[in-house]
Amino acid sequence: MKKITFMFIGMVLMALFGLVTLTTVEAKADKCVTIQDGVLTYSAGHFLEGEPLVNGFDAYGYNYQGHMFKGSYANTYLGKDGFPPYEGDDEAYLDDNPTAEGTWYWPYRTTQLLMKWDDAWLSNKDCDDDGELDRLYDYPSYIGSGAWLTNHMWDSYEEEDETYEWNYFTKIVAAPADAYKDGGMWYTSDGEEIGPVIWGEFATVLEVYNDQGTGEHGVLYKSPVGPGFGKF
Repeated sequence: MKKITFMFIGMVLMALFGLVTLTTVEAKADKCVTIQDGVLTYSAGHFLEGEPLVNGFDAYGYNYQGHMFKGSYANTYLGKDGFPPYEGDDEAYLDDNPTAEGTWYWPYRTTQLLMKWDDAWLSNKDCDDDGELDRLYDYPSYIGSGAWLTNHMWDSYEEEDETYEWNYFTKIVAAPADAYKDGGMWYTSDGEEIGPVIWGEFATVLEVYNDQGTGEHGVLYKSPVGPGFGKF
């Protein structure tokens, strides 16, 4: 793999947690506050700090109501770091925001990302009446919660006057409550391999990578218990 090493994959998967303040829900309120109510806002330090979350895609590519993100990889971080969204014009952007060039994620601004998650990963409601989006409904951690996330990335690169395209897709799920870790891998209670440990509480159940430049194509990893959702 010449142009993508995946060392930044885990960073983007957690990026959305820095964009809005999140809260673990221990007891649901009688009435949840929704994004449509117009009172849930971006967190302190965000470029849009204090502004209400929108019901649909925001300027960065996040759709909290629809549980998805679509846009530039850099935009998953720019907002929370106080920068405006990147829209494709490097020169104009850096003229107005020169320090953005020094961020670790700036080189990946052309990489496109489609990210999807479920309500257990990140809710689109405030059910404990604290004015913030919730997560982990009735669970002390992600383990056993049924949370999942998918990521699809793609981009192109040049090498010896040739342009090549690559794409990467992964599925990640919260480990079931009765699972155990061994040697960096999650296993079911009866010893079946679920997938590699990521972020401590999650397992990677599917990775697919294609690269025209290297000739790599197909599945990098597929969980022996199956890559589908809803198993745990």
